[in-house]
Amino acid sequence: MFMPSYNVHEAKTNLSQLLKQAERGEDVVIMRDGVPVAKLVRCRATRRRRNRLGFAAGQVSETPGWEKPMSEAELAVLMERD
Repeated sequence: MFMPSYNVHEAKTNLSQLLKQAERGEDVVIMRDGVPVAKLVRCRATRRRRNRLGFAAGQVSETPGWEKPMSEAELAVLMERD
């Protein structure tokens, strides 16, 4: 299988074109002094996993009065540092 190869200068000069080749699924080899040093390949996007709505139903509970402002004493305890 033929894999196009470019020296570093050519790769820098034609980077946009090389990226298009990689997007089409073509592997591109970049060489330094005639020795292959890198391969530019297509990157497959990973699918982001989404949580389904209601995935934690029944697992979370709230303390009565959670929405009320803290007293100065409660705030002081919360803000204490070791």
